[in-house]
Amino acid sequence: MMGRVQEQGQLFFRFRLDDHVPEGHFLRQVDRFLDFKPLRDELAPLYSRIGRPSIDPELMIRMLLIGYLYGIRSETRLCDEVHLNLAYRWFCRLGLEGQVPERSTFSKNRHGRFAGGDILRRVFETVVEVCTDHGLAGGTGALADGSPVHADANRDRRDTPDAIQATWDEKETIARPVQAYLDDLEAAVAYPPDGPKHKPPKYISETDPQAAWSLKDGPGRFSYEVNYLADDLHVIIVDVEATPARLSQEIVAAKEMLERSADAVGFVPEDIAADKSYGTGPFLSWLFDREVTPYIPVLDRKAQTFGKLTRDAFEYDADKDVYICPEGHPLSLARIDTKTRVKRYTARKSACQDCPLRDQCTDAPFRTVVRLMDEEARQKARDLAETDAFQTARARRKKIEMLFAHLKRWLKLTRLRLRGLSGANEEFLLAATAQNLKRLVKLVPI
Repeated sequence: MMGRVQEQGQLFFRFRLDDHVPEGHFLRQVDRFLDFKPLRDELAPLYSRIGRPSIDPELMIRMLLIGYLYGIRSETRLCDEVHLNLAYRWFCRLGLEGQVPERSTFSKNRHGRFAGGDILRRVFETVVEVCTDHGLAGGTGALADGSPVHADANRDRRDTPDAIQATWDEKETIARPVQAYLDDLEAAVAYPPDGPKHKPPKYISETDPQAAWSLKDGPGRFSYEVNYLADDLHVIIVDVEATPARLSQEIVAAKEMLERSADAVGFVPEDIAADKSYGTGPFLSWLFDREVTPYIPVLDRKAQTFGKLTRDAFEYDADKDVYICPEGHPLSLARIDTKTRVKRYTARKSACQDCPLRDQCTDAPFRTVVRLMDEEARQKARDLAETDAFQTARARRKKIEMLFAHLKRWLKLTRLRLRGLSGANEEFLLAATAQNLKRLVKLVPI
């Protein structure tokens, strides 16, 4: 006789949630590395001592981690999944009858108690400390790189800064990311930033003006850059920073991450490997001053002389601080530009006038050779490029590329949900935390 499932009319059930989550379940392995007690102590002053109890902040953080661990990008879907999935309920300490917070709860806390991303950064740093305690972040080298992630901004809703400002002026209310951008502009006027100078943007977004118009990965899109600083032993992410997707911001982020990780998690590398975009003279000097060996190709444009003799054809005399041309004529120091950190050396007009190499050397009345003030650091980096240690570090550097591949393919972080630099920081911190937790589960056996 064919059986048929019939609903049981039982009034009471014996059901223990812990019995239905297998011992080897991924979330059980993740849970053993999480301790939120220190964070509770930090969050306690943000809550009133009276009134109705709030939603547990640990519950919200655990739910967000589930979203990034399993690539659930929608918070609406995340709430539904936690409501239905027994393992998710167990991880969030909800039991069978615990109520799942509404999606709006995340937004309210994001722009309230969690504003600034400090709490989520503490969650990230706590996981890095666990990695260090298990010997997974104890390497002597660092890896640095960045990758663009599309912003939540329509590429067609863009215009010049003046035109977008006129559009905002016509609106009765201004969105929060726009207000943050305008506040930053006012702050920059009062306190000019120390970072690299760049031209005013050609386009800005009407909805997320902090994002940068980027052509790095194909057609132009508004994007942010996720910058990672990783340990070269097990490729544990020791720091993360969000910046607008501009090439000049990668070095700013690298400096910030190196200084912050030293204070926060005690990560002080002896060397660092990065790609050529980090090979500027000022950054190489900055690393040498801090006794960090840079295994970085030098960003060199000395051959861009339009077919004329390159600077290599001129011999530099360090004792006299002059260049000697192939015909033996000196080029003396003429000017120092401290703003661009450039020293210009020029030959005498009379020496160039009758020189047999004039057509090969210059079309001007006299030849000028430019020397960067950080040329010594650049030359030291060039010498390092000839060593076996450089080749080894360059091979290790490729490992950080896999972090970005994992970020976009498995965590599905190809486009941000949140707007503004603070939103990008929040998403990147949670994603990096999830990636480190996955490395812990893989490398630390039960």
